[in-house]
Amino acid sequence: MLDERTRERIAQQLHRAGEDRRPVPLLTARYPEMTVKDSYAVQRIWARRQEEAGRRRAGHKIGLTSKAMQEATGIDEPDYGVIFDDQVRDSGHVFAWDRYTHPRIEMELAFVLKDDLVGPGVSLFDVLRATEYVVPALEVLDSRIEMDGRTIVDTVADNAALGAMVLGGNPVAPDAVDLRWVAGTLSRNQEIIETGVAAGVLNHPAHGVHWLADRLAGHGDRLEAGEIILAGSFTRPLWVHRGDTVYADYRELGTITCRFE
Repeated sequence: MLDERTRERIAQQLHRAGEDRRPVPLLTARYPEMTVKDSYAVQRIWARRQEEAGRRRAGHKIGLTSKAMQEATGIDEPDYGVIFDDQVRDSGHVFAWDRYTHPRIEMELAFVLKDDLVGPGVSLFDVLRATEYVVPALEVLDSRIEMDGRTIVDTVADNAALGAMVLGGNPVAPDAVDLRWVAGTLSRNQEIIETGVAAGVLNHPAHGVHWLADRLAGHGDRLEAGEIILAGSFTRPLWVHRGDTVYADYRELGTITCRFE
């Protein structure tokens, strides 16, 4: 376990890394005694500083919820982070590639809540009742920490590697489609690179949302009405480079596109 001063120092280092785009060395290499509890404490300090600087929370992201993502990262348990309103973009957005530390794209579903979800003991059915609509979303992964050798301790402290997100396609009520069988293709420059189905996210994408509500309850927190919840990727991360165009096709739920320049 780390003391509070060390946690504060790490949060400040991550804040600077996000501004100057220079990833810091692995936290687990520098602080081998660091735990996941420490990492979430660092994340909360970092998030509080973002709010003090004027940023507004828009929701939460859940990561590492599928076998595809766990195998891609070598991390075998979910994590979560905070979404700020300046990270939420619409389909067609053009990103500045050099604002990110070699970005990657994930294909997901986002849940927009109409009611609070207060754990512990939240169920899948509670999530569906509290959801106003579900909408296709892409997550842009970023990293303020060196990538090689990262563990969940590093990733959690780094706000679960969130860079931005893109909303698009057709919003639907949670009972309008079988969410487990929402499928899609993820293309880079007109070539299909990844495919997936939402059942790969904990067998149902809503499972990640109730997992998150229960985890937040342990910190005296909740999911609030109006929040956007990124439920987790059902594809492996797609690496993108300057000049790349990304296109995600969710069939009847529509499409999302973005570009990096």
